[in-house]
Amino acid sequence: MALVSQEQRDHVMLFELNHPPVNSLSFPLLQELSEALDMALANDDIRAMVITGHGSFFAAGADIPSFLQLGNDVNEFLRYGVKLFDRIEQSAKPIIAAINGPALGGGNEMAMACDLRIACPDARFGQPEVNLGIIPGWGGSVRLPKLIGRSQATRLLLTGDAIDADEALRIGLIHHIVPSHLLVEYALNQADRLASLPPLALQAIKELLANPELGQAGESEKMAQLMRTDDATEGITAFLQKRRPQFRGR
Repeated sequence: MALVSQEQRDHVMLFELNHPPVNSLSFPLLQELSEALDMALANDDIRAMVITGHGSFFAAGADIPSFLQLGNDVNEFLRYGVKLFDRIEQSAKPIIAAINGPALGGGNEMAMACDLRIACPDARFGQPEVNLGIIPGWGGSVRLPKLIGRSQATRLLLTGDAIDADEALRIGLIHHIVPSHLLVEYALNQADRLASLPPLALQAIKELLANPELGQAGESEKMAQLMRTDDATEGITAFLQKRRPQFRGR
């Protein structure tokens, strides 16, 4: 049985983590997700992606039993996860996390690497690593302060406490709370909306957000480049003609 199932919905690819009972992030699961990501990025028909979990968990962190058995290979496991989550964050195509339950440790780190985070009311979030005598290894101490500020991140990282969906929404860790039975469809609808937008413009926005050091000069350069694309011509023409644009990513 695949640890990551895939389902294409028009221009959107849905990835579902399936590693019972809590969708822990084992090395094989990360490898399958990386391969699935490669295929989606190489497929011009796919313009956005959604990641969710099977059952009642999104992902409850690294697979601790297999983690302990890695021995000297633990560094490779850590590097692999960092590289994968960086690729999710830097993906040219937008990725939405549909958080259907607890997202803890590596699960929270994966969700934070996504562009949008939509959660059900039962979702919980946290970096509990300190309770095991360790710390986050896949970007928890890097992305969490960027998303919710240093003060809130310090509290969660030092205590290892988990927070519910309402608090996560209040402090800016997630974007929306949606009833469980509507969660995936809502996320797919949001992804479908992103898929209808100009891919090159979305990619430029993501690059600027990921590289704030580019500043105003970088924004102006990207804008000038986009103005020379067919998508910009189509968007402006469609606006003037009062019709819906058809963007093609060129």
